[in-house]
Amino acid sequence: MIEEQLLLELTNITKHYGGLAALSNVSFNVARGEVKGLIGPNGAGKTTLLNIISGLTEETSGTVLFDGADITSLPAHRVAGLGIARTYQNIRLFEEMTVEQNLLLGRHTRTRSGMVSSLLLLPRQRREERALRGDADALLQRMDMLDRRDAVAGELAYGDQRRIEIVRALAADPALLLLDEPSAGMNESETEQLGRFILGVRDQGVTILIIEHDMNLISQVCDQVVVLNFGEVISQGTPQQVQGDPLVIEAYLGREEDR
Repeated sequence: MIEEQLLLELTNITKHYGGLAALSNVSFNVARGEVKGLIGPNGAGKTTLLNIISGLTEETSGTVLFDGADITSLPAHRVAGLGIARTYQNIRLFEEMTVEQNLLLGRHTRTRSGMVSSLLLLPRQRREERALRGDADALLQRMDMLDRRDAVAGELAYGDQRRIEIVRALAADPALLLLDEPSAGMNESETEQLGRFILGVRDQGVTILIIEHDMNLISQVCDQVVVLNFGEVISQGTPQQVQGDPLVIEAYLGREEDR
């Protein structure tokens, strides 16, 4: 049996806001090449956990290991530079820019030219810009979205904007992609297409941790699922296992006497 390689390891992650515990001793791992779902009712602490992993929020206690290195409490720019990218619940594209321009911004963590080179358009900067545009086109080609390259981002259909936001995150060449409710606002057809897109991202070698409320999407794309409720892990397993867990059913539906 081949031992799985862990890419992300969370141990006893706890976050307090005053007297409120948003997260309490959350521990789980994400294996390299896996799509892991993170589900739970509203207010369960899911986005707070993604914020801690990506360096936007500092944990109260606990440790975050990424590819074996301790990244606990590192700032967001350093986390991104190590190979973790993310999307957000609300679309954050630059709507007046083209798709290609949005991707070039997403690629900035991999650039090396300094401010002087950029201002003076020195040869090194021009070579790097050509290479970045080539990388952006190659990424769009792999994701079957090259025909969107010159489109104005804000004029795209909602589902396309969601997918472009994911591609922009991929432009940073991450090993781990954090997706925060990527199907929010999508209809059933768009969500099914998004699921195929996410599986395509995984097939490109990217590990994914996804927050999602749509259980059909979770079942379509996830290998394993972690369930949070009131900041604590209450269940882990395959999508089928957690959907049949009485604790999960109670968390989403409430106890019989409460209904």
